[in-house]
Amino acid sequence: MRRLLSLYILFMPGIAFADEAEPAPNPDVGAAPRVEEVVVSATRSPQLLSRVGASLTVISGEVLHERQIIAVSDAIAQTPGVTFSRNGGPGGTTALRIRGAETDQTVVVINGVKMNDPAAVGGGYNFANLMAGDIERIEVLRGAQSILWGSQAIGGVVNIITADPEKPLEASASAEGGSFGTGYGMAGVGGKSERATWRIAGNYLTTEGVSSYARGTERDGYKNGGVSGRGRFFVTDAVGVEVRAVYSHGHNKFDGFPAPAFTFADTREYGTNREFIGYGGLTAETFDGRMKSRIAFTYTDNKRLQTNPDQTVTQITFDSRGQNRHWEYQGSLAIADGWTAIFGAESEKSQMRSASPTSTVPNPASIRGTVNINSGYAQLQGEIVTGLTLTGGLRHDSHDTFGGRTVGQAAAAWSFNDGATVLRVSWGEGFKAPTLYQLYSNFGNTNLKPEQATSWDGGIEQHFGVFTLSATGFARTNTNQIDFISCTSPNINCTPGRTGVYDNLTRTKARGVELAGAVEWEQLALQTNYTYTDTENDAVGNVNRGKVLARRPKHVFNMSATYTWPIRLTTGVNVRYVDDAFDDAANRNVLRHYTLVDLRASFAVTPNIDLYGRIENVLDRQYQTTLNYGSLGRGAYAGVRAHF
Repeated sequence: MRRLLSLYILFMPGIAFADEAEPAPNPDVGAAPRVEEVVVSATRSPQLLSRVGASLTVISGEVLHERQIIAVSDAIAQTPGVTFSRNGGPGGTTALRIRGAETDQTVVVINGVKMNDPAAVGGGYNFANLMAGDIERIEVLRGAQSILWGSQAIGGVVNIITADPEKPLEASASAEGGSFGTGYGMAGVGGKSERATWRIAGNYLTTEGVSSYARGTERDGYKNGGVSGRGRFFVTDAVGVEVRAVYSHGHNKFDGFPAPAFTFADTREYGTNREFIGYGGLTAETFDGRMKSRIAFTYTDNKRLQTNPDQTVTQITFDSRGQNRHWEYQGSLAIADGWTAIFGAESEKSQMRSASPTSTVPNPASIRGTVNINSGYAQLQGEIVTGLTLTGGLRHDSHDTFGGRTVGQAAAAWSFNDGATVLRVSWGEGFKAPTLYQLYSNFGNTNLKPEQATSWDGGIEQHFGVFTLSATGFARTNTNQIDFISCTSPNINCTPGRTGVYDNLTRTKARGVELAGAVEWEQLALQTNYTYTDTENDAVGNVNRGKVLARRPKHVFNMSATYTWPIRLTTGVNVRYVDDAFDDAANRNVLRHYTLVDLRASFAVTPNIDLYGRIENVLDRQYQTTLNYGSLGRGAYAGVRAHF
């Protein structure tokens, strides 16, 4: 721990993917004016970051490009407050946890569409198939955010925005290959005119990977292909129409628990995952642009299928589909100078179908469920004195099973010293509705209540010329958390034929500190962040009360340094340290700490063409983020990219 803090003090100043995006380094960067970031996720409308009281990090497309990131999860995992776990190599189930919350307590939004899978047990989002090829920016909003984002936003929100063209016609492409039989390519084309903007992009990844089972000998490969498109047309200066769509198809091999031993081993099992999201919206401005309205319909469709070629009678072992249809209206009214109201109404219908065939029951009845939730929200933001912005809001949801729920949120941001100092504090309530699986499966319970959370954070951000420092403290308490309990447990009454049931059993706590900093001086850019997270199972009467929550390391440190040479060469290094963690609720199985070091370089052949390469896990560390699951060792990759 002392060595870790010494490293942090040495490298501090940095924020991985700084909260406020700065211009590219230049010889006189100390005298350059600070360009303030405009963010969307905190208020669901463009907003200066200095007016946002919530804790938020922006990952720009330039950062994704510079660091040669392929998987979105790899980028988010390097931001403050986030921990990462994956079941094996690329394509394995990938979970991100914000400030110690469960992975399914984070809302994931792509181009305004909520992506969480209604058919998943916890209703969460699997980051395994989300590639970074055509992403313009990622906003990671930490803390309970249910006022504007509804159910599941207990840990936070990940808002992903794909690229928008800036020229009448532009194109980009990249291709790379390397270790583990890896190949990756992406291409995109688009254009912008006075009335219309459009872009279409696609990407494809293939890799032989590593064995999903850590002690296995055969590789479990992964393939993923995706395409995205968006178009926007202004009928008049005040009325616009927009459509967006994203589709991906992943195919991953994995290892299972074959009979008769039913222990983890090499198998030939594989799964496919198809995801589609669609958006259609109409926008209008009235009252000389002071009132902005948006009416939209969004649709998501998640299909998952798992197959075991060695199973008799039927080779299908799991088949599910989750769909979500969502209507919404959102309004934004500029009441007066510095005062804005955001308000809206939503109606959402979620459906699921799930089946798990076996050799003895090859055609089981599918588990099916449907639920509706109607919502209304309002948020007011105002600058009460110069530099001091207050934000407050309420949301009410009406759910088919648990009835109504009202939550609130408040935040303050104070920017002074000509913007060099920003103080932030926020308090919020969050909730998570029971999932369709928890309600209607063989283990379901229609009497479940929603999970609830209360969270706060407060911090300071300070700019010293080329330096930026920040520190944030946070805490959250979850109640009525839903958990699975066996029918053999005391005081549990199960209907005949059941082996377990879901119930509101758990209470958890999380608290911690996020430190970050950055320096951009001449050709050098350095970013660091450190997160301390203390989690606890606080459920009265629970055998694991007082234990640390699974897969939540207490200490995580990230550092990235980039140097731009005078000869059109850019080099960089990434370092990530993750402390010990437990893999289980009883804290019996330890995931050992590890340090990963990556090196990268790129060379500008022309202003439009780059050659690049990187070495990941330079020290060839063997580590596990999920017990007994493998991970990638040292790998080298090289490629070329172009933009016109």
